[in-house]
Amino acid sequence: MKSYRQELWFHTKTRREYINITDQVQDAIDKSGIKEGLCLVNAMHISASVYINDDESGLLHDYDKWLEKLAPHEPVNQYRHNDTGEDNADAHLKRQVMGREVTVAITKGRLDFGPWEQIFYGEFDGRRDKRVLVKIIGE
Repeated sequence: MKSYRQELWFHTKTRREYINITDQVQDAIDKSGIKEGLCLVNAMHISASVYINDDESGLLHDYDKWLEKLAPHEPVNQYRHNDTGEDNADAHLKRQVMGREVTVAITKGRLDFGPWEQIFYGEFDGRRDKRVLVKIIGE
């Protein structure tokens, strides 16, 4: 069995952003040479997420509105975490809802998805460098 590791780096211009990273993950699989196996993709920061869903602009808008209702950024003093001088407690909560990672099967060198499935990086406390780990194992 072989393994391959790659990091994807992001620096968003806004606090919250949703980025389709499916092609970048597939590129990592292509580089790995692995044809049958598993691909783990996880956010390496506790205020960001990796998840799978449809790449449809209305849905991305709905996610953002829904998450902001669940854990609004402001007022920042509503969160005890922010007593430390941070202002990103909401980002931690959003990440908890959206998840840390996804694992996708690799079949014949391709991500083995259902209809409409895509991999996304969800950023909830952006405007700085952050990374995503892509770890591929198989043969």
